[in-house]
Amino acid sequence: MRRRTFLGLAGAASLAGCGYRSPDAEYKQPAGAVPKQYAGRTRVVFWSSYGGTNGKAVDKLVAKFNESQTDVYVEAQFQGSYDDVAQKIAAGLIARQTPDLAVLSDVTWERFFLNDALEPLNGYFTDGFGPAVFHSKLFNEYVVKGQSWCVPFARSTPILYYNRDVFAKAGLPDRAPRTWSELRSWGDTLAKVDAKGRPMRTLALAKVDGDWQFQGNVWQFGGAYSKGLDVTIDEDGAVAAGEFQRELIHVDGHGYMASSPMTDFAGGLVAMCQDSTGGLKSAMSKAKFKVGAGFIPSEVAAGLATGGGGIGMFRNASAERKQAAAKFLEFLATPENSAWWTTQSGYLPVVDKAREDPALKKLVADEPNYGVAIAQLVNARPQDAIRLYGRNANVAIYTGLQQIYADNAAPKKVFASVARRLEAIADEVSRLYEQKVL
Repeated sequence: MRRRTFLGLAGAASLAGCGYRSPDAEYKQPAGAVPKQYAGRTRVVFWSSYGGTNGKAVDKLVAKFNESQTDVYVEAQFQGSYDDVAQKIAAGLIARQTPDLAVLSDVTWERFFLNDALEPLNGYFTDGFGPAVFHSKLFNEYVVKGQSWCVPFARSTPILYYNRDVFAKAGLPDRAPRTWSELRSWGDTLAKVDAKGRPMRTLALAKVDGDWQFQGNVWQFGGAYSKGLDVTIDEDGAVAAGEFQRELIHVDGHGYMASSPMTDFAGGLVAMCQDSTGGLKSAMSKAKFKVGAGFIPSEVAAGLATGGGGIGMFRNASAERKQAAAKFLEFLATPENSAWWTTQSGYLPVVDKAREDPALKKLVADEPNYGVAIAQLVNARPQDAIRLYGRNANVAIYTGLQQIYADNAAPKKVFASVARRLEAIADEVSRLYEQKVL
C-alpha cells in the first residue's frame, strides 16, 4: 500500500454498514502501560507516522509534555506511513481498540470523519487552544459545518527545490523560475551541465503520489480535478497541465519520472523537483551542494495544495482519555512548541504566534529557505473534493500520470479514462458527502 491510500474506508457500506462499531461505545487502547515514574496518570496513546529526524522530534515533544505536568502520560507509537496509520486505525476500530490520538493525512481524515470515528473538538477548545491560535487556512481545512475534526500539526505545501550550484554553472539566476514556461525555457541551458556523466535534466516528477503536486499544477494551468464531486480532470486546464509535463519529458527530454524525486535531487542527478516543505531539513543535510527553495511556478494562475498531517481524536476513547488527550493537543499548540517543531522538521508553523518565536525568526533570517513555505501560503487553496473524499481517487490520478510520464500517452485520452473512474468513486461517496459535508 502506498502513502495516503487505504481500502478500508469506502463509506458507510464498508464500515458502519458492516456493524463494526458503535459511535458511542468505549474501546480499549493499544497495548502498553504507564511507566513507574508516571504512575497514577491517565495514559494517552498517540499514533505517529513520522520516523527518522522528524520522529525523534516528535519523541522530544512528547517527553517534554510528560515532564511538564503530573496528570497525563502520552505514549507515542510510530506506526509507519500515513497509509499504515490509517489502515491500522481501520483495523483497530473493527477490533474495538483504538489510539486516542493519531496523525491523519490530508486525504485520510475525511474517511474517518464521514464514518463518525472522529471526536468533534470544539468542546475542548480553550483560550490557548482553538481557532484563534492556528493559521486560519490550515485550521479551516478541518472544519465541516462549524465543527473541527482535526487540528493542524505537520502541515506542508510543495515548494520548488533547485540546485544553486548547477544554476550558477549554467549562468541562470539564483531563484526558482516564476512560470512553468520559464522553467521549460531553461532546459537546454541546464543540459549543458554535467550530471555524473550525462546532461543535467531539469525536473523529476513523482512516480507515486504525484497527484498531490499535480493538484496545484492543474490549478496553475486554469483547471481543477473536480467542482464539488463533479469531475473536471478531463477538461482544458488539467489537460494543459498534463500536456506540459508530457512535452517536458518526451519532446524536450528534460524531465522524467522518478521513484523518489527528492533522492535524485539530493544526489545531484536533476536540477529541480517539487516536493514537500517537510523534506527541507533532510534535503539540505543530504545534498552536497547549495539547496535553493522557491515558490512553485505559476502559469495562467497561482495556487497550490496544502498537505501533510493533522491530529485527530477518536470518538471511541473514554471521556477521561479524551480530556487528557486534549491537554496534549493544547501543549502542541503553544507558540514555543509549534515553532520548535518547524525548526526541527521544516513543516509549516501552524500556530500564528509561532512566527514570532525568536529561534524560528533567526532560522528564517539565517536560512531563507525556511521562510519560503510560510510566504507561499498566500497561494494555498483547499484541495478539490474528489481527491479529499473519494476513496482511492489519488491512486486513479497518479496511475494516469504514470501513463503520461512513462508511455507518452496523450493527456486528453488518459484523463478521459481517469474521469470515468473518478465519477464511479464519486458515486460511492456522494450520499455521505451530501449528508455530512454540504
